[in-house]
Amino acid sequence: MSEQTARPANAVVHFDISGPDDEGLRRFYGDLLDWQVDPKGPGFALVQTSGGLRGAIVGSEQSGVTLGVVVPDLEQALQNAAELGGIVVMPPTDNGWVTKAQVKDPVGNLLTLIQA
Repeated sequence: MSEQTARPANAVVHFDISGPDDEGLRRFYGDLLDWQVDPKGPGFALVQTSGGLRGAIVGSEQSGVTLGVVVPDLEQALQNAAELGGIVVMPPTDNGWVTKAQVKDPVGNLLTLIQA
């Protein structure tokens, strides 16, 4: 949490890479890009890139990449997203590490908003 608050507002601070073969994704990104992949259980692994950006590889039926962006005011960001044609698909949720929400942009891309 403190690491995210030290970052500038609206900075990308996290990513999720998801797909039906999370073990294959772990191997692919770890071997191809020499990313540090730390399995945390079935369907989930934390990732550390060589550039310092952290993320996760997540088992999911759907393949995709989701960016996580830290925002100074989560409620305001959700309101702005809706006004700009986005759809809130996950309301503010405290997962024990951060409070986050998810929106889909006007064409359906998923974006995670993380409270600074």
